Amino acid sequence: MQGAGNDFVFVNCLAEHIDNPHGLARFVNDRHFGVGGDGLVLISPSHTADYRMQMFNPDGTEAMCGNALRCFGKYLYERGITGKTKLTVETIDGNRGLELAITDGEVKQVTVDMGEPELRPAYIPIASKAENYIDQPISIDGDEYHITCVSMGNPHAVVFANGIDGLDLDYLGPKFEHHPFFPDRVNTEFIELTEDPNRIKMRVWERGAGETLACGTGSCAAAVAGVLTGMTPREVTIKLRGGELHIHWDEQDNHVYMTGGAEFVFDGEIAD
Repeated sequence: MQGAGNDFVFVNCLAEHIDNPHGLARFVNDRHFGVGGDGLVLISPSHTADYRMQMFNPDGTEAMCGNALRCFGKYLYERGITGKTKLTVETIDGNRGLELAITDGEVKQVTVDMGEPELRPAYIPIASKAENYIDQPISIDGDEYHITCVSMGNPHAVVFANGIDGLDLDYLGPKFEHHPFFPDRVNTEFIELTEDPNRIKMRVWERGAGETLACGTGSCAAAVAGVLTGMTPREVTIKLRGGELHIHWDEQDNHVYMTGGAEFVFDGEIAD
């Protein structure tokens, strides 16, 4: 499945069991020797929500993933596992609410309640004792970048820049990801403003995955950073390399809501 170009291999663990998801993720996400994907997603029972979602990066590490959540909702509904259009999903970062928009039996869009952004350095985490880290400098190979740090279940560093299409993310991304300022590594979003204040462009380097065509938690972090720095309003459409996402940081409940589509790509079987 894919959401805004973020692609995933889904396994229905309501029907089968995976012994080693970390190892399986490293295999199936390999685009040369496996299936290929940005993550392995497992659908499992939950004691605290309607269902449980686990997402494993290509390097085998487990992470939160907003785009996978939208695909997750589409899978459950269109495969007849649930008839609900509002449901809760257990994730590595707590329960998340999904609302499905249905047309002629097909899930056209999914809105995910991504919860409240975390700005406290110790909980992102970043190596800072400040109250937050908004539009503050960091040195990468001798160059200074201003970043805003947010956790949306994953740690994010948001950089506003011009000419992001020309950035060498294969070089720059790992420099951010493995910088000692980020003890658990970091996802880095490079944001470019457009002539429309309600639309921004984004490229993303994800820890454990590299550059991806989209990132749901990263899009939410970018929208939060835009508000905190005065760059964007509370509702914004983000143009990613794989599609568009609509993000709304609600002023009343402080939750971030992400809306976008999801698609099936193909079904298959993996040999033992």
